Amino acid sequence: MTLPRDAKLCSADEAIALVEDGRTIASGGFVGAGVPEALTAALERRFLAAGLPRDLTVVYAAGQGDGQTRGINHLAHEGLVRRVIGGHWGLAPRMGRLAIEGKVEAYNFPQGVVCQLFRDIAAGRPGCITHIGLDMFIDPIHRGGRLNDRTPPGLVERVELDGKTWLWYKSLPIHVGLIRATSADPQGNLLMDEEGLFGEMLPIAQAAHNSGGIAIAQVARLSDELAPPQEVRVPGILVDRIVVAEPKDHPQTFGHGQFNPALVTAAPSVDMSGVSLEPLPMNARRIIAARACDEIPQGAIANLGIGMPEGVANIAAERGLLDRFTLTVESGPVGGIPAGGLSFGVSVHPQAIIDQPSQFDFYDGRGLDYAALGAAQVDAQGNVNVSQFGTRLAGVGGFVNITQTAKKVVFCGTFTAGGLEVAVENGQLRIVNEGRVRKFVEQVEQVSFSAEHSRRIGQEVLYVTERAVFRLNDDTIELIEVAPGIDYQSQVLALIPFEPMVRSVRPMGPRCFAPPKG
Repeated sequence: MTLPRDAKLCSADEAIALVEDGRTIASGGFVGAGVPEALTAALERRFLAAGLPRDLTVVYAAGQGDGQTRGINHLAHEGLVRRVIGGHWGLAPRMGRLAIEGKVEAYNFPQGVVCQLFRDIAAGRPGCITHIGLDMFIDPIHRGGRLNDRTPPGLVERVELDGKTWLWYKSLPIHVGLIRATSADPQGNLLMDEEGLFGEMLPIAQAAHNSGGIAIAQVARLSDELAPPQEVRVPGILVDRIVVAEPKDHPQTFGHGQFNPALVTAAPSVDMSGVSLEPLPMNARRIIAARACDEIPQGAIANLGIGMPEGVANIAAERGLLDRFTLTVESGPVGGIPAGGLSFGVSVHPQAIIDQPSQFDFYDGRGLDYAALGAAQVDAQGNVNVSQFGTRLAGVGGFVNITQTAKKVVFCGTFTAGGLEVAVENGQLRIVNEGRVRKFVEQVEQVSFSAEHSRRIGQEVLYVTERAVFRLNDDTIELIEVAPGIDYQSQVLALIPFEPMVRSVRPMGPRCFAPPKG
């Protein structure tokens, strides 16, 4: 007897041979978690060997890659790809270069919108209608998310419904879904018990099926036992091909490598106050994280962005505060400690893991009490840019969904960049070497966070640096705190090309400059 699953088994190369020219491909995954590495690598191999397929449209929500060769980087070949719709571009610099050089049509849409759009495509809806993206570069009154002049407008439109303005991100057929799971049972049902996130695998498979396309699943192994129905994440009826990947192509994350049970199991105790993380050294990042940690409300549901804000969890652990709020990650984990670097997207000892579109449903409806995210440029209006700087393309990822909805937003970043060195001596901050790049500018190159929109919805917004703290007010940003040891006239205001409001400036709290315990 041939099992339903066995008729779908094939090699990665055999599965990718089914991809025709001009098709639209959706790829699941988040940084290096849930990424179908064996499938994207096979697609690259086929193109390099045979020049096929050509002129693909690639759609993905979260950043997928290691900043070098893996993930979406495999698909970054002129001729292989005609159009790219991506949420985050920074981890796929090869693809980013094609976009910046105008060699592909390229769009940067919010990560949450893209993963929700897969559900809308599956449901036969006209697209995703949302407030996310209004008043910044994704809004069609600005750039419509287009990353170069080659890219045509029209994938997102403004619409009026019930007297309010919304953005309509339009549906498009998904011809090939590239997804990943831990195992496939004899029916071809997919389980994700060793994956640190569920991502958008089910919506991609549903969208491909209902578009008349195919879903190709990469798994780590085959199971001889039928899965308990409640543990199936993607039903076998939606899966057309199953590829058993080599371990090197199926790491749990690009950072952790092979299976780490802590990423899929709850903590031994509900009490997180005793959890210890590696202390941050006394540097600018520690000062910023410490000050940002001061702002987390008791009982808050919170999100910490990648990079600088990751340190907030370290400070909270050091202060014994981890049981006073709940950290979440936009990919789906709830509770626990978010992992960083190339493991960003999963959490250590999460309380729960939900799918990524549902997590963004919660975020978009203003479920977050607090969010700490990075800031590369801040301008006179209070706008923030994290997405594009000259020829460097990072993309917004989940930044837009989070910063346009969280009740309190804390932007974290050094005051200057490019060679900045600081020292803390007896509780006083000293600038050893000033950075070459000024991050407070007259006007940001690209609006990733709209201060106008933020004022309209009544958010509380702070901008935290190692030497000063600013607050968004009705007209501009206001200097409210300065680090002890810093002269705010010469070391803050003189380095800003506009005049922030200055009324009552107090010193930053002393514990921001206290050395690590132990």
